[in-house]
Amino acid sequence: MDPSYLHTHLAFDDWTARRAAHKATYQAQMDAIVKRRSRHQKEPVTDFLFEYYAFRPAQFLRWSPGFGVFLEGATPEDFFFHKKLVKHPEGVYLRQMEVTQKRRRSIAWVRDLLEHVARRPPALGCFGMHEWAMVYKADAIRHENLPLRMSPEETDAFVDTRPVRCTHFDAFRFFTPPARPKNILQPSVENMQDLEQPGCLHTNMDLYKWAYKLYPWVGSDLIAKAYSLALEARTLDMQASPYDVSSVGLTPIRVETEEGRQLYQQRQESLANKSVSIRKELIEAYTKILEAVSLRAS
Repeated sequence: MDPSYLHTHLAFDDWTARRAAHKATYQAQMDAIVKRRSRHQKEPVTDFLFEYYAFRPAQFLRWSPGFGVFLEGATPEDFFFHKKLVKHPEGVYLRQMEVTQKRRRSIAWVRDLLEHVARRPPALGCFGMHEWAMVYKADAIRHENLPLRMSPEETDAFVDTRPVRCTHFDAFRFFTPPARPKNILQPSVENMQDLEQPGCLHTNMDLYKWAYKLYPWVGSDLIAKAYSLALEARTLDMQASPYDVSSVGLTPIRVETEEGRQLYQQRQESLANKSVSIRKELIEAYTKILEAVSLRAS
């Protein structure tokens, strides 16, 4: 009766409870983001995840079961993405993704990237210097609403004393021109598959991006897990940055001290450990979606 890719059946009471719990958990956070935007206010942690990443708060709140899940007693009208659902006398489920060959290759590239990262040991020696390299000898700082903890001269002098080991292209591309030659590696789009590794805060934040990129076929429960990890990673990112984040309720991690570097590394390792199961789930989700995609002409 059902397609072979349906691996999970959720009873009406089960999926409606999950949907309600998702909205109840995140409604206040999403409302706060929207309110700050309307007031042109900036918050460097949560808001970053909806500015740097292109997933809207309203989309985040619209719960999806993910691909391969049959929802008993549901109708397409129960969901915002109703045109992507198959109607059945007993419920609904997401249809196969219809993609071009180019789009399929793009999805496979992300799956391969996730697998390459999963096979590598975490590198834990960067100490968050990427944020410092973004303000090194800069004419203007990126977070203009946050002051630096040290003077520009002191900040530059500290960067000059430290090795910079950034492996993440999307972080590296925001380095100031004088900081780029200081990086031991030169990340690019072409070498992402070779350089990205699970100790990197931004690589772990990107799990959120790779999760929502295939929404609604990647379900909201997994997207929410990746979002929570990204939120924790971004918090550490800003705490270890050269900015004074006390005004937004964060305690700085002073990586200019040995004690601060040790604390950063402990937190970085904890995030790397948490990323393992999320990355594994995401690889499995991408693989199931790829195995069932329906190809269409370009």
